[in-house]
Amino acid sequence: MTTDTLGPYRLTDAEQSLLTTVTELATGFAETAADLDERAEIPIENLRALTAAGVERAVLPKDVGGEGVGYQAFGELIRVLAQAEPSTATIFLMHAGAGIALAQLTAPTLGSYYADEFLRGARFANALSEPASGNTFLQPQQVALPTAGGHTLDGAKRFVSGSEIAEHLLVNALVDDVPTFFGVEPDETVETIPIWDTLGLRATRSQLLTFHRTLLREDRRGRGLLPTDFAAIPAGLPSISLGIADAALGALVGHARSRVIQGRPLAHQQWVQFEVAAVESRLEAAKAYTRLALWHADSGLPQTFGSLSRAKLLANRVAVEVAQLGVRIGGASGYLKTSPIQRHLRDAEAGQLMAYSTEVLSGQVGQEILGI
Repeated sequence: MTTDTLGPYRLTDAEQSLLTTVTELATGFAETAADLDERAEIPIENLRALTAAGVERAVLPKDVGGEGVGYQAFGELIRVLAQAEPSTATIFLMHAGAGIALAQLTAPTLGSYYADEFLRGARFANALSEPASGNTFLQPQQVALPTAGGHTLDGAKRFVSGSEIAEHLLVNALVDDVPTFFGVEPDETVETIPIWDTLGLRATRSQLLTFHRTLLREDRRGRGLLPTDFAAIPAGLPSISLGIADAALGALVGHARSRVIQGRPLAHQQWVQFEVAAVESRLEAAKAYTRLALWHADSGLPQTFGSLSRAKLLANRVAVEVAQLGVRIGGASGYLKTSPIQRHLRDAEAGQLMAYSTEVLSGQVGQEILGI
């Protein structure tokens, strides 16, 4: 596994050391990626290795007791993990997003508790996306009803990555018509519906959870989001697709070099060279724009949200383009289940479906450009 140069963007020595450690771990993660995908098994040992290496402490913001790496380092960390084993990257991203959010949103009350839990390696998961409104995960439609000690929730949340090992959930619901966040420790009122049989990112096991009069405790209620909060998930989602694209490009290049057609490697065919040049250029452009967007976030610039939205849109699409070219170059052998090429294609498609989907992002960006 390699860490790309960041060009004009600079990391601190501590951030570079973190990336070196994660890159070394990722080399081992890549060796088990195909097996984890085949068995749809949560990569718990990978996640424990990240905790043992101090990755949670590194990404937890300083204002809640961590070391607080910047957005650029965080994005590179997720990309390196996704290149090796994208389900590990996805679960870790959602875990980090939920853990950091609960530590920050409840800072005046239970923030130190959630920060300590995050640092000790307790597992967190996001339970925000509703079955009927996945792309509006920050605007829940399900209503929490008042009860002694808080509110109760009857409803469901879907695509909760790593839910089966989660000790803490970040849940939102409408309270007095206002979207409100809560920390929830799963109990007998939270049921996992075993529907996970997906095409890609199989090792995330992003199950559907149902809530049966689950207590949303008032003392675990968080404030609303602020622009100064560390936006881990928006920052990390483009990097998941970029890492998958890196892996797909590596697989197709390896195949093109080793596959001999009429006495010469497939890589010598001109159409292969042209197509590889086109997708690699688009991939590098998407990486460059993503790094710019992460620099915007580190700099606190007002265009950060729009930049990260464009970065995800570009990254999602180029990952699919690279993976589709891999299938074309791989031919029938790339279509076999034993080939990593087909796995990269399945994983690449998943990025387009994660909120916000490419269709929603295209609409948002188009409206902004057109002044609608």
